Amino acid sequence: MATTSAPNALFVCFLITTATFHVCFCNNNSITCFENEREALHKFKQDLKDPSNRLSSWDTVEDCCRWAGVVCDNLTGHVHEIHLQNPYNEFDVLGGKVNPSLLDLKHLQYLDLSNNYFEGTPIPSFIGSIGTLRYLNLSWAGFGGTVPPQLGNLTAIRYLDLGDSGLLGGNLQWLSGLVSLRHLDMSGVNLSKALDWLQVTSDLPSLVELHLSGCELKYVVSPSLTNKINFTTLNILDLSLNDLGPSIPGWISGLNNLLSLDLSYCRFSNSIPSGLQNMTSLRVLDLSENYFNSTIPTWLYSLTHLESLSLGDNSLQGEISIAIENLTSLVSLDLFLNQLQGSIPTSLGKLCKLKTIHLFDNKFSGEVSDVFVGFSRCKCPMLEDFDFGWNNLLGHLPDELGQLKNLNSFYIPGNSFSGPIPVSIGRLSSLTWLVLSYNKFNGTIPESFWQLAKLEILLLTDNTLEGVVSDVHFANLTRLRYLYAGGNNLTFKASENWVPPFQVEELDLSSWQLGPLFPLWLSSQRKLTYLNIANTRISGSIPALFWPTFSRLSYANLSRNHFCGEIPSLPKEHSFIDLSSNRFNGSLPLVPSNLTWLDLSNNSFSGSIHHVLCGKGEEPNKTLHFLNLGNNLLSGNIPECWKHWPLLIFIKLENNNLVGSIPSSIGQLPYLRSLHLRHNNLSGELPPTLQNCSDLSIIDLSENRFIGSIPPWMGNAFLHLVVLNLRSNNFCGDLPYELCRLSSLQILDIACNNISGHVPRCFANFSALANFSAKAIDMLSYPSSSYSRDRGSFFQDNAFLVAKGRDVEYSTTLGLVKSMDLSGNKLSGEIPEELTKLVGLWSLNLSRNHLTGKIPRNIGDMRQLESVDFSLNQLSGVIPLSMSSLSFLSHLNLSYNNLTGPIPSSTQLQSMTESSFLGNKLCGPPLPSCKLNKTIPPNVVPHGSDEEGEGFSEALFFASIALGFAVGFWVVLGPLMFKRSWRIAYFRLIEDIWNKVCDFSLECRYMVCK
Repeated sequence: MATTSAPNALFVCFLITTATFHVCFCNNNSITCFENEREALHKFKQDLKDPSNRLSSWDTVEDCCRWAGVVCDNLTGHVHEIHLQNPYNEFDVLGGKVNPSLLDLKHLQYLDLSNNYFEGTPIPSFIGSIGTLRYLNLSWAGFGGTVPPQLGNLTAIRYLDLGDSGLLGGNLQWLSGLVSLRHLDMSGVNLSKALDWLQVTSDLPSLVELHLSGCELKYVVSPSLTNKINFTTLNILDLSLNDLGPSIPGWISGLNNLLSLDLSYCRFSNSIPSGLQNMTSLRVLDLSENYFNSTIPTWLYSLTHLESLSLGDNSLQGEISIAIENLTSLVSLDLFLNQLQGSIPTSLGKLCKLKTIHLFDNKFSGEVSDVFVGFSRCKCPMLEDFDFGWNNLLGHLPDELGQLKNLNSFYIPGNSFSGPIPVSIGRLSSLTWLVLSYNKFNGTIPESFWQLAKLEILLLTDNTLEGVVSDVHFANLTRLRYLYAGGNNLTFKASENWVPPFQVEELDLSSWQLGPLFPLWLSSQRKLTYLNIANTRISGSIPALFWPTFSRLSYANLSRNHFCGEIPSLPKEHSFIDLSSNRFNGSLPLVPSNLTWLDLSNNSFSGSIHHVLCGKGEEPNKTLHFLNLGNNLLSGNIPECWKHWPLLIFIKLENNNLVGSIPSSIGQLPYLRSLHLRHNNLSGELPPTLQNCSDLSIIDLSENRFIGSIPPWMGNAFLHLVVLNLRSNNFCGDLPYELCRLSSLQILDIACNNISGHVPRCFANFSALANFSAKAIDMLSYPSSSYSRDRGSFFQDNAFLVAKGRDVEYSTTLGLVKSMDLSGNKLSGEIPEELTKLVGLWSLNLSRNHLTGKIPRNIGDMRQLESVDFSLNQLSGVIPLSMSSLSFLSHLNLSYNNLTGPIPSSTQLQSMTESSFLGNKLCGPPLPSCKLNKTIPPNVVPHGSDEEGEGFSEALFFASIALGFAVGFWVVLGPLMFKRSWRIAYFRLIEDIWNKVCDFSLECRYMVCK
């Protein structure tokens, strides 16, 4: 025993001596780096661009082992590591080129130049000659060109990261010699030509991690090679952001040793393949951002080792099984953006290791109080991130919520939670995010709520909270950075000299009671980038120091208040300004060159818009997307300066006093989607250049004085058009058949013009009107701010329509409205039977034309019709029986036609008033009942009848006309022929009446149309 212990003791002594020598050697200040290596590093630095002077120590410190980013071997003093990665700071980026002097560092094992920017220069091929390298990271460093195959000479390499979207990777055979490689990341490298990627990587004997995200991979492998793909050592596989076919390749299911599998953004569809159930070792499974449309497979709940499961942003359906309680190791669960429904199983509350739950944007319903109760029963609840937003959940939040002490983020917007905010929420001392927006919480905010001292983001938008909030309540919220609480009935009372304890970056108190004076405490918030104080009852002028004070402000919404006075200019720093619906007057302010959104509508601005669009001294605006100057007192022409506004998407100039024609330069706006010029005094023909605006979805030119025919090019140019409103103008000619190509059209209004000819039968081609479910909401809405953290911040376009005899403005529901109004024109011929194919149509108005023939017999197929107006035409025949099936009909006008016979029996038709049927030969409720066996007089027999008395009736009718004409002539005009003074007075009267009719013809025309 003694003999064996002696050598052991000597060995221990040797280790202690070596360790002591090691420490002493390391602490010996006389040891410095080698001269040749210092010179090599100096040359390397000289070719680098270092704008932030990160490498200043390389010039001021003698020992290169003490330079920033340089690590020397503790024993030999040789440079063996270079750490020059950028710590995600745009100001610390290195650039330039990589000097070959690195070859002089004979012991270099570690090189990291990641997250810099080398301006697209190729990766130096000489790096492949640094044979000692074990770690190489050149990811996202701004290199370009093709990955050099010389890197295949790095036979000792264990970690290789070349991930960068600027690189091309051709043939990957150079990888086959890297037998020691354990970690390979080429994410973002274009490998579309590397058809051998799978065979080459699967043959790497030591590979543990493989990251090929976003490489444009093509899955090209013959069945004979499938069994040779084994990846025996692979633990982590990331093939996300590729297109590997319609379903998950079968060979992946055979990788039973995988711990992590990321197949997100791969465009897989149908159901999740059952082969994955054999991968029982999985800890991480990410199948998000695909097109899976089945239910969640039951076998998935048996992967009991899963710690992270992400199936978000697919089209998964059905319910979550109670078997989810089997996933006892689960730490993160992401099922967001699917179509899952039903109630959230209470068994979810048994997963006590859960830290993150994301279930937002599904169709869940019911109460979730038992889920909170379940988590509260865990011995040590781990939950940190709770996200159930944008479902249809309801009920009260239970007091047990307050026991989730580790909760950092609580996110439940867009549901139907009601009742008061529980007092127990004040016990969630770890909360940094609290989002309760778009629910039905009511009552006052509990006092305990204001004790959440770690809150950084607080969103309470659009509930029914009420009461008074004082400056005292905010005393503990010193970390608050984002506060959204608009859309509640809250009053804020602050002392005159109050200075908030926080510096918020984004603030929304819209619809609070802040006025009548401007809140002075706002001036202390110097970090503000987003401010919404719309509809807060503030009066008076905007303080002179308001704009200069908030130099960082990008979004400013002061709309729907009582601000008044003039605005000489707008700040150049802001991107979004909404001053609409106030009492501003005077001339329009100049528009800064970097503004993206400007709304000055519903004020009293007057004068010309020429200086705004063409003002001297102002640079052309290259950023403005939205311009709303509607509902003011503006006058003059629309100037020809639109070339200075190339990115405009919305133009709203309606309800002013603008004159002249539409400038041809508007055709230089390629991104224009919405053009509102209604209710001005504009005239002339539509400029042909307008057809260049091919993205237009709304055109509203109603209530002006435009002339000419409706241009046929409209049907060819505006294929995305949803709303076309040309109402109350002087357009003439026939309806061009080219309009029938507008397959997206949902609203067509050309009423009150001089249009003649027939109603085109091809109007049946309006496919959006022939579809029950077609909606254009996405085409009519636009994010109003990219700065807001509140999902409800977007702009919804609007349109004014005459519906059921009255003017109606549609905004949030505009995408659902489907209407056709051709009334008040000179259209003739029959109503095309083809129109009945427009089964999605909501309103149809063909009144005040010269239409003849019968009402289409299949009109009952248009079951969505709520409003029908065929009045003041020359329609004949009977009311079709199918009209009785229009169960949504609430407005009907068939008056003053030549209709005959009984009114069909139905709840809807009999609920109409008599005025709906006047001026016809109709009978039956709501008109007097039809008398049985009574012969219809010959003079009301429908046109085309063969009855015998027809000829005699017509002769008698014309004889009566002749007799009446003779009597009328001699009674009225006879005295004028014999008495000169009467004759002179008569013609003067006629002349005065004619002049007045000419002067006011257009105004009278508007009155008739409305």
